[in-house]
Amino acid sequence: MRWSGWLCAALVGALVAAPVPANADPFVGAPGLDDPYYPLDGNGGYDVGHYEVTIGYDPPSHQLTGTTTIDATATQPLRMFNLDFNGPDVRMVSVNNLPAAFDRNGEHELTVTPLLPLLPGLPFTVTVDYAGQARNTEGEGWTYAPSGGAFVAGEPHSATTWYPLNDTPLDKATFTLHASVPAEWEVVSNGVRTENAVVGAQRNVTWESHQPVLGYLTTVAIDHYSYLEQRRANGTPLISAFAENAERNRETEQRLPEIIDFEEALYGPYPFDTAGGIYVDADLEFSLETQTRPIYAPWTDLPTAVHEIAHQWWGDSVSVRQWSDVCLNECFASYTADYLWPERMEGKDVDATYRETIRKNRSEPKFWDIPLENPGVGNEFTSVYYRGPLFLHALRKQLGDDVFFTAVREFNAAHAYGNASMPEFRTFMQSKSPADLTGFFDAWLNRTTMPPDEYLFPGALRG
Repeated sequence: MRWSGWLCAALVGALVAAPVPANADPFVGAPGLDDPYYPLDGNGGYDVGHYEVTIGYDPPSHQLTGTTTIDATATQPLRMFNLDFNGPDVRMVSVNNLPAAFDRNGEHELTVTPLLPLLPGLPFTVTVDYAGQARNTEGEGWTYAPSGGAFVAGEPHSATTWYPLNDTPLDKATFTLHASVPAEWEVVSNGVRTENAVVGAQRNVTWESHQPVLGYLTTVAIDHYSYLEQRRANGTPLISAFAENAERNRETEQRLPEIIDFEEALYGPYPFDTAGGIYVDADLEFSLETQTRPIYAPWTDLPTAVHEIAHQWWGDSVSVRQWSDVCLNECFASYTADYLWPERMEGKDVDATYRETIRKNRSEPKFWDIPLENPGVGNEFTSVYYRGPLFLHALRKQLGDDVFFTAVREFNAAHAYGNASMPEFRTFMQSKSPADLTGFFDAWLNRTTMPPDEYLFPGALRG
């Protein structure tokens, strides 16, 4: 995610959610997974393998109909389990093609009671039918576009507004979307488009994500889109979409092959089988790294595109274990766009940029008062943008270019399509350094004051 200007500072101060009470019933899946920031996100008792989401949407009335089929495996005996869903009215739920009882409770809980209990280690299928007016969340999920269309964007939550799921970074799954809209509208989503056909008055579109994806990284966008279709030199297909008033961004998106090639050289092979971008025309204050095809706000520029594509490695392929690990996502994406691209593609002296940023903020306590590791709920999208690049640049100078870039490629590859944490990153980078990095990491990641000069100006930054 990349915010417009310094808007991220306005996010400070959200309240910490209440802890989840221990679940005493061993046959009931937990309603949350105890993420320290969002303890009721996700659900216990099962692991999802695939989502098959089928929706119909009528833009004039905002009516959304949906059938989501979830293929999962029970990880414990289950007489009851939860899904996360905050969308339209649920009409029916079935488990293994048998009717199931259900109840909606809390902010986003859909509690399901199968007719027959589920046994651990065995696969099962849940189908949820729902219909009603899709609520406009204005950038926190389903969002109305000025054209009359709609799109989905929001972090850390958005998927629950349009389909039921296990909404946690810890449960990735492959994803297929089937969408039907009036014929004059287009539908764009993640992955590879395998169908786009007009039948009578309806357009039927299918998009398939063959690599696992998290809920907030899935999207659907409905508008009068035009397309830019490109290919990388290795044949990877690139499909980008532009709302009618977003055509000015086409020149930026034409550089997508160049951006991917640049970042592939930094972080290893591009992790997905397609790429692109969705340029919406809406008053969005952020752009978002929806997998393979980011959602771009109207103010998008080249650094924003570089930032969101970097997330395909950091955030999408390698995802956080908990939201306290968000520096893995945003520190790397920001460093790529704000330091590495200007340095290597534009010839800028980023050491000078670094020193000047330190000079300007030496006497600014607010610049240093939110830690990069475990910044606190509501503060996830603040210091990681403006101080995260400084941390990575200092770490690079501490280790040297050869060690730093080799190590980050190895770390990313080791966690591809999975999850990682900041403690794991610290341990891995320490394994590559003969010097003890304990003080360095503590000063940069955990303290709420400016690091001492020995950590501010390591290696070539000294003197």
